Amino acid sequence: MKKEHILVIRFSALGDVAMTVPVVWSLAQQYPHVRITVLSRNSSRPLFEDLAPNIGFMGADMKLEYRGLKGLNRLYRRLTAKQFTSVADLHNVLRSEFLRLRFNIGRYRVEHIDKHRRGRRRLTKRQNKQLVQQPTSFQNYVDVFERLGYPVNIDFHSIFPPEGGDVSLLPADVASLLTQDVAAPRIGIAPFAAHQGKIYPPELMQQVIGLLTSLHPDARLFLFGRGEQEEQWFTRWCREYPQCHYVAHHVNSMKQELVLMSHLQVMLSMDSANMHLASLTGIPVVSVWGATHPYAGFLGWGQSEDNALQAELDCRPCSIFGQKRCHRGDYRCMTLIKPTTIVAKIESFITN
Repeated sequence: MKKEHILVIRFSALGDVAMTVPVVWSLAQQYPHVRITVLSRNSSRPLFEDLAPNIGFMGADMKLEYRGLKGLNRLYRRLTAKQFTSVADLHNVLRSEFLRLRFNIGRYRVEHIDKHRRGRRRLTKRQNKQLVQQPTSFQNYVDVFERLGYPVNIDFHSIFPPEGGDVSLLPADVASLLTQDVAAPRIGIAPFAAHQGKIYPPELMQQVIGLLTSLHPDARLFLFGRGEQEEQWFTRWCREYPQCHYVAHHVNSMKQELVLMSHLQVMLSMDSANMHLASLTGIPVVSVWGATHPYAGFLGWGQSEDNALQAELDCRPCSIFGQKRCHRGDYRCMTLIKPTTIVAKIESFITN
């Protein structure tokens, strides 16, 4: 009889993959006799390495090595050699649907995620919106495993022990910022996202930074993110505010970023990957929401909606993922949120 071995499929953006971690970890803990292999982009590997003894990771380059039908068939043949007994498709897109079809023909036990598209459409339509909480991604993942015969109770706090990640893994200059003057506030800021509808205007974010540094001259503000906008604004902020530290200029891996996050008092983030990464380290996240809404089911694991800052506008949410252009043209959903409101929420974590 084959040893129970579950294939978990989740390609997609980093934040979406990060949301599988609490569920996959809980599954591994509650079924230690079951092998679990996560199939995803190579960039997601650090999220699953050393997560649990019975969790493995398999990277796949879907743009080159496994591109098109020939590539997917080649990937399927590689997967069948692993002798899986069940397949959990946590993505449900054309590529994973094709793999599901092949596995179904092979008479594997296969289940896939329900994205609740009808409820999401009602949430984002312009007229007669129905502001109803949709099942979270975490619950959707749990439902897949339950249908496969593995009910899961999510009991996850952090990928690190209670004291946080190993500071010795960080460059010396970054480690010293955490270990020297431990009373100084340590705040993470991840102000950018993939779409404009999810980005708090940088000019207003600069006001947030100015207020924080005025209140806490000894604070350490760690700026997370990589890209052209980050390079432009982070360089400027680090020049104007010596309390700011451009993380990408000091660390060179996601693992190091996660270790750093685990030693922060609070993270300020958009509805973006950094919200989910910080959530995996067990720290509180103050999140800023514009075009999107926590009701779509993408709030970070363990985070409270009380810490999700939003403007009351009839037009929002207008998008599930934030990629749609603002039909008002002014992104009022972001500019209505005052820098003082964000700082007050961050202060509640620093003073406590």
